[in-house]
Amino acid sequence: MAGGAYKCARCKQKVEIDVNVRCPYCGHRILFKERGAAIKELKAR
Repeated sequence: MAGGAYKCARCKQKVEIDVNVRCPYCGHRILFKERGAAIKELKAR
């Protein structure tokens, strides 16, 4: 995982990660990938 926007599961801070997968604010190691703002609409078949 190189670069990208993530959100810490514990403190909810936005985190940019380089090498370490760890929140620099609280040290928690569970990060969630930020989703894009675009809403996708799919047609059900």
